[in-house]
Amino acid sequence: MHALVYTGTQKIDYRKEKDPTPKSGESIIKVQASGICGSDMHAFHGQDERRVPPLILGHEISGKALDGKLKDKNVVVNPLISCDKCEYCKNNREHLCPERTMIGMSTPIKREGGLAELVCVPEKNIFQISEKLNIKEAALAEPTAVALHAVLLAEQNLKKPLSESKILIQGAGAIGLLCGLILNKEKNSKNIIMSDPNKKRLNECKKYLSASFVSPDDKSIKENNFDLILESVGLEVTRQQAIKSIAPGGTIIHIGLTQPTGDFNFKKLTIQEVTLVGTYCYTNNDFKNTLDILSNKKLGDLGWIEYRDLKKGSEAFNEIHNGTCVAPKIILIP
Repeated sequence: MHALVYTGTQKIDYRKEKDPTPKSGESIIKVQASGICGSDMHAFHGQDERRVPPLILGHEISGKALDGKLKDKNVVVNPLISCDKCEYCKNNREHLCPERTMIGMSTPIKREGGLAELVCVPEKNIFQISEKLNIKEAALAEPTAVALHAVLLAEQNLKKPLSESKILIQGAGAIGLLCGLILNKEKNSKNIIMSDPNKKRLNECKKYLSASFVSPDDKSIKENNFDLILESVGLEVTRQQAIKSIAPGGTIIHIGLTQPTGDFNFKKLTIQEVTLVGTYCYTNNDFKNTLDILSNKKLGDLGWIEYRDLKKGSEAFNEIHNGTCVAPKIILIP
């Protein structure tokens, strides 16, 4: 098979690799579409110790099952693999499983990812998709589940309805946009500001999302102003802006993973009873609900996705790295 292989810092090679060999309880998926995630970019930048080269990246995967219970069916992959035995798994919090592994990651065991023609996946992590869902759009399921889980956490922690909350979304990538679309379409939230330094990407999001679109230094991002901030970037500077801009008693949902440490105003967090919630992924129920959302077109037109050939994937990685990419999401097609 051919695959896009992460071979070193800022190095992605399209080359021949051995076909995967399934173990007991696993199936081979013929990949039809596979998205580039922010965590793939962290690996590309040499900043993810969980992804060690050489490695086939990619965990946002849809395709056709070549064997197993769903043979010849169109499917989507939930890349989070949990133990099913621990306290978290037994209480529907499998996303917090201490033994959790992931497709397209090197630790705790190496599992090659979906930026390839074929990928090997445990059968329990494979879901048949509705005939109503475009097989290429199905690859958006994983990031949509991340966004859905983040919005639900916000709803649980806020002291007022989402529809009445003043909201800031930091970052106009796929997660930020998906959070905004879920807020618009599912939660009736309209009082939203989205910030990003990439004006072209903001203009693309503007076509699909009901919000105000500004640069991070815009005067509309005022101190003590927002009931909810969804931080989908993960930089020290964006975290500092989030704690400065959040209103007393407000909630910050931290999703971004770009910088793991940095200064943060814990004094304001404490004195003004700000709620800070970290979130990384989603539950199995979130993933199943996401498939319903996508199958029934609840997020509207997904024209903001850009599809490219897998063999040109290295160019996509470089454009995302350089900040010249307009599309909030690039999905690669083998």
